Amino acid sequence: MKTVVMALSGGMDSTCLLMHYLAQGYKAVCISYNYGQKHSIELERAKSTIFMCMECGLEVSHHIVDLSPAMSLFDSALTSKEQNVPLGHYEEDQMKQTVVPNRNAIFASILYGFALSESKRTGEDVVLALGVHSGDHAIYPDCRPEFYDALQHAFEIGNWDSNRVGFDLPYLHGDKTSILEDAIESCAMLGLEFDVVLKNTITSYNPDADGKSSGKSGSDIERILAFHAIGRKDPIEYQDSWDTVLKHALRIESEHNTGGV
Repeated sequence: MKTVVMALSGGMDSTCLLMHYLAQGYKAVCISYNYGQKHSIELERAKSTIFMCMECGLEVSHHIVDLSPAMSLFDSALTSKEQNVPLGHYEEDQMKQTVVPNRNAIFASILYGFALSESKRTGEDVVLALGVHSGDHAIYPDCRPEFYDALQHAFEIGNWDSNRVGFDLPYLHGDKTSILEDAIESCAMLGLEFDVVLKNTITSYNPDADGKSSGKSGSDIERILAFHAIGRKDPIEYQDSWDTVLKHALRIESEHNTGGV
């Protein structure tokens, strides 16, 4: 059985990525990171997704890595108690406050080391996968293709047996809409209900104490618009009704496209 070592945040993109590989017959080794994020509820969602997969007889395992002591030193609205998570469109300049410096390089480095170790243990080649996509490119430099080209090259020249680890970023040139479309196909192949799988994810950077998404952070708006684009209602629970959060997201998108006019 082929093995993929992948990051599973508990968010929409990585959960869809997990479905993508399971549908292709992979055994999935998932790593989640606690890096002091305010939306740490995502780790509980990741655990629940893994449990659901196991209950369905799918080949998955899960590890949670605590990076919070180190990454608490970094400056970001996602981790700092002194900064509020900005609201608005995902591509607005203030969303750069949600960047966690070097986050994906750290995540990918741990994944790569684990993938090399897994390959050595099993004697088999391993695929390393992340759910980064083009919708993130504008704000997050560490989601851009040239970053991963350089990172992969560095990993390959910095390790023995790097030929045993393949680097795969299947969503890199897509967006959240295409990710959802891929997940619909993957869930159907696995015999899973798309709404059940996606209901167990969270994308919001500022959920409330009960884990309900605000519908107002940039990540929320991007997700809401993606569900709208595929003609579906998002199955997660928002702090307001679906009609209300959708109306808000469409207004923010329109204002962004017209320069606020």
